[in-house]
Parts: sequence; structure tokens; C-alpha cells
Amino acid sequence: MDAMEEELKCPVCGSVFKEPIILPCSHNVCLACARNIIVQTPEGETPPQNRCSGTSDYDYLDMDKMSMYSETDSGYGSYTPCLKSPNGVRVFPPALVHRHCSITCPLCHRSVSLDERGLRGFQRNRLLEAIVSRYQQNRGASVKCQLCDRNPVDATVMCEQCDVFYCAPCQQRCHPSRGPLAKHRLLPPTPAQAGNAQPAGASARKQATCVDHETENYSMYCVSCKTPVCYQCLEEGKHGKHDVKPLAAMWKQHKCQLSQALNGVSDKAKEAKEFLVQLKNLLQQIQENGVEFEACLVAQCDSLIEALTRQKAKLLTKVTKEKESKLKTVKDQITHCTMKLRQTTGMMEFCLEVIKENDPSGFLQISDALIKRVQVSQEQWVKGALEPKVCPEFALTVNTDPLMQSILQLDFTQNKDGQEAALLKQMHAGDQKEEESTGAESPTVPPAPLLQLEKCCMRNNSATLAWRITTVQALPVEGYVLELDDGNSGPYREVYVGKETICTVDGLHFNSSYSARVKAYNSAGVGAYSKVVVLKTSDVAWFTFDPTSAHRDIVLSNENQTVTCNSYDDRVVLGTAAFSKGVHYWELSVDRYDNHPDPAFGVARINTMKDMMLGKDDKAWAMYVDNNRSWFMHNNSHTNRAEGGITKGSTVGILLDLTKHTLTFFINKQQHGPVAFENLEGVFMPAVSLNRNVQVTLITGLEVPKSIM
Repeated sequence: MDAMEEELKCPVCGSVFKEPIILPCSHNVCLACARNIIVQTPEGETPPQNRCSGTSDYDYLDMDKMSMYSETDSGYGSYTPCLKSPNGVRVFPPALVHRHCSITCPLCHRSVSLDERGLRGFQRNRLLEAIVSRYQQNRGASVKCQLCDRNPVDATVMCEQCDVFYCAPCQQRCHPSRGPLAKHRLLPPTPAQAGNAQPAGASARKQATCVDHETENYSMYCVSCKTPVCYQCLEEGKHGKHDVKPLAAMWKQHKCQLSQALNGVSDKAKEAKEFLVQLKNLLQQIQENGVEFEACLVAQCDSLIEALTRQKAKLLTKVTKEKESKLKTVKDQITHCTMKLRQTTGMMEFCLEVIKENDPSGFLQISDALIKRVQVSQEQWVKGALEPKVCPEFALTVNTDPLMQSILQLDFTQNKDGQEAALLKQMHAGDQKEEESTGAESPTVPPAPLLQLEKCCMRNNSATLAWRITTVQALPVEGYVLELDDGNSGPYREVYVGKETICTVDGLHFNSSYSARVKAYNSAGVGAYSKVVVLKTSDVAWFTFDPTSAHRDIVLSNENQTVTCNSYDDRVVLGTAAFSKGVHYWELSVDRYDNHPDPAFGVARINTMKDMMLGKDDKAWAMYVDNNRSWFMHNNSHTNRAEGGITKGSTVGILLDLTKHTLTFFINKQQHGPVAFENLEGVFMPAVSLNRNVQVTLITGLEVPKSIM
């Protein structure tokens, strides 16, 4: 709906104005609607002040109160309305006579009494009527020919020079495209053009005539009454003492005033449009910042969980070592005790046999030695031999209360960005001072931190570094800056700025050596760098399927190494590793293969589509294969059909060579087809798409087979 259409609607019926009249309050209503809202007033009584004077308001909504008066008490009928208009304005039955009647504006609720002329006493708003007519004409379905004699048909062209609409027959007959008319420009007809065109032979709009003197045209304007008047009105002396001016002059003056007022409103409307654009941009920024902040929060929490997982592994290792030590001690004691017991038992049996002998001289020859052996054996058993060397309890205690308290108190900090910006600004100022100085370090800046090598470790393509300050300074340390190079002896870059003394850096390149250093800062400036430590990432990639980015129909098991699907449609799951350089090889073992589906294997960007087969968009490179043949696919382009497929127990290998920027596929250790894709640049993640008829298990940490290389 056009915005102007609301200006052209009657406040009573809610439709476009028909024969609008102007009320004394300057509002408009349809003539027919005005007849419906006339109300009868008590004889001899006028409504509370004629609304033309504007001294008080007659509350149109209080008419229900008047209905409480009985007809006997008041001498006139009830004001109770009989129906409502679509706009909710009360509509009354038409009055029988105009005497003692009044009409109330439905917008401002001001009332005015009708004289003997009734509604004819109100001026007809011809200007509004013309605008409504032009508006309806512009919204019409078609433009009619202006030269048809009877029953004009739809026009097909309009001559720009003649400003006339023609149908096809009239154009051929009256405006042929030859001779002087050949230079005229014929255009398709539009309702907007029709609104500006006059029908052939039509005259200018009829000039408005005076309401009191219908034969006289308006020629003057009474400034006091704010109404146009005719010459006869002035002759009769109705406006004798009023300020009367020529109609044309006042018309131009008011047009100028309206134009100036419109300029101000136009400026405000322009500002409002710009403000709306600003608000829409703000919505988008809030959405984007919210997604980014959520991702950052998830990454921070995942880092905490990963750190806790690593620490749990370390503690479990200690428990395992303690358990193995206790078990070894007990087993050794069992072995030793068993051997001693066997020796003692043998000696006891031998002594019993000696006692049974009846040869006194023979007995006495060995009795002394046997008695000493028995006594020594008895003493050995007495000296703690029958007590366990270890206890079954583990003398290890983990106090998790402080950590749990810290987790429960974890919350957002206000103005953190501003504080970090101030700290970074302070650090850069400290760097500049350090470069401008002669090399002598201020005694108040922090000393170089000491990297704790026993706590630094590498896991896959992640590095964890820990450090500490060895001496106490007068000014406390406010934070640290950790820097790493690019893994190729390039320039250092900041990877962490904050108060923590341990940091894990993810997303490093595999089979690469990184140099790391750290420095501390406080309110006095930035201290010196620590010694450089070199960290080497894993030669091969160990990874699993990523449940966080997988489609919701994907089902993972076996510690996220085995995948299947709940749907008959193909769904995508990515790996947790991301590769940007080096040579990488991994395999997928087909655990289940029913009804000849066609799973796809390959690599993809992190934002590839997850609800379709891998390779159908431009963010994935894949090979899809059934039990007989295979195809390569990227951006829904199928190439290089190759014979040979997969079954249960088959192995699919993927070789991503980012040194040569190629991707090659293997089935059961044999290359399948030619090199699948070339000129691969950027970051790639392992990817698989499958449906519920397939289950595969990921096998990682593999070196590239020599037969492949």
C-alpha cells in the first residue's frame, strides 16, 4: 500500500474519499459519511460552543453518557448509535431535519451546528477530490485510446510529441510512422503518463464557485475567516472589516509556505531513513558480533576443557605409575616369600627324616649344623618377613575445590576491550622507548620470564607453553606477550596477550619447527624477551571426526573415530584437523556397506554444505564411489569415471599433497584413477559424506606409504 493512500481515506468509512467536504476544523469527510454522523440536539440548545470558535471541545465519545437521559426528561431521542464504521467511528441514523442538528469531527471531536443549508454550508474539497481521482487513475489497470469514437480500447503507444494515447488501429490511421510523423517518438503507455494527459477536446478543470453565490467564482481570500470568497460576498459586506487579499496572490504565498515546510519535513524524513539504515546495520552488527563472541567463548571454554583433559591424563599417568610400583613390590615380595617358604619346607621335611633315623652316631654328626640352620631360618621369618612392604591405599590427594570455585565464579568482565587496548598501547609505547634507549633496561620493568621446559609440550599441531617470573619486582607484572614465528624462520607475531602464565596455541602446521619467546609488561613498560625455545609439531596428523560441525543426522562412536548416519540422504562430517601445507595421508575403513550406496571421501572448507553429498558445492573436493565404479566431483561437476568400487572391509585412502597442491585417492592401497584435483590452495579439512547404509572408521597417524611416494 502506498504511503499517501492513508491521507486519502475517510476517517469514518475507511475508504478513499468520495465527494469530500471540509469541516470547520479543516478535517475532511465524505458527504455521505457526513450525513451518517449528524446528531440532533435539544430544541433551543446548542452544542457546547460552536467548534468554529475553538473555545471548548465537545467530546464525541461522551455521547453514551447522554443516552442515559430518558426521552421524557430531555424532550428528545436517545443518542445511542446503531452501528460502527470500519474505522471504529460511531455512525448515527440520518437526521430527519437539519434544524437543531450538529456534526462532530471524528478526528478532533469538535462539533458545529448546522444552519438551514445543512451540509451544503460546508465547502467541497475539490482539490482533494482531484488528487483522489488522479491517484485512482494512476493505479488503474490500463490506459485507454484517446481517439476511439465509441468504447475506447486499451492504448498500445503514446506519442511523446503529440502527448496522445493511440490504440493500434488509430495509430495506423491517424499517426502513421512516415512523413513528418516518422520523427515522432512512440512510447509504451503508462498510467503515470495518463495522469498528466488530457483527453482529446477536454477543457481545463472547472473553476470553483462560491457556496453562497453559485454563479460567482472565487476571486478573493479572506485572511480572517481563512476562506475564499467571491466579489458578491464582498459587496454584501460580510467581510467588510476583514483582511481580504487576491486569491491568486494568497495561492502563491501559501504554496511557497507549504514548499518551505515540506523542505524541513523532507530533511527529517531523510534523517529518519538514514537512521533506519543505521538501525538495520546495527542489527547485522549485533548478529555478527554475537556469533563471533559465542565462537570465542566456545573456544575459550574448549581450551579450558582441553587443559583439564591434559592435566587429567597427567594425573592418571601418575596414578598408573604408583599402582604399577605397588604391584611390582607386592609381586617381588610374593616371589621372595614363595622361594623362602619352599626352602623352609624342604629343610623341615629333611629334619623330620633325620629324626626318624636310629643311628645315634650318624645323627650327632649333622645335628649341630641342622639346629643352627633351623634357628637361622626362624630368625629370618621373624624380622618383618611376614609384613607387606606396601599398603593398598594410595597416598595421593587432589584438591579440586579451588578449581571448582574458580569455575563457578567464571563470568564476563566489563570494559575488557578498553583495558586490553590501553595495555597494548602502553606496550607499544614501551617498545618504542626500548628501541630509542641505549640498551640499559629500566630497573622497574619486569625481568625476562623463564620458560618452564618441563611444562612445555607439543600435541599433534598444538603447542602448550608455560613460563614464570624468577624475581619479585617493586611494580607487579600486569601481563605477558607470547610470540611465535611462522614455522619457517619468519618474523615473530603475537599469539597471546594476558595475565596467564600458560597458553596453548592451536592450528600450527604439521611437521614444522616453531620458535617461541615471551616477555612481561607492567605500568613502567615492557621487559626483555625470554630465551627462545624451539617446538616441533607432529610429523603426522592424529585427528578424529568433529561432532561440533557435523550435520545433526550424523552418528559418531568409538571416540569420534567411527561414523554413520540416521538419514537416507547424504550428510557431511569434517575432521578436527586443518591442513595448509605439507603432505598428509589418512584412510577410512568401510565397516558396513548395504544396498549399494555411494559415499564420498575427500577434503573441504570448514563452511561447506553439510546436508548434501560432498563435492556438490564449490567448497569440497571428493571422490564418490559405489560397488562398481567411482567419479571425482567438485562444484557438482562429475569427472574421471573409473571402474572398481568398494565393499565391506575395503579401505579408502586420501593423499593431500599441499607441496604439489594435489589430491589423490586410493582403494585398498592402490591408486584409484589419475590425480583427482590440482592447484589446491588454502586450508582444507578431511571430510566424508554418507547415509545410513554406510559406516566407516577413520584411521589417522599414518605416514605416506613409500609405494605411493
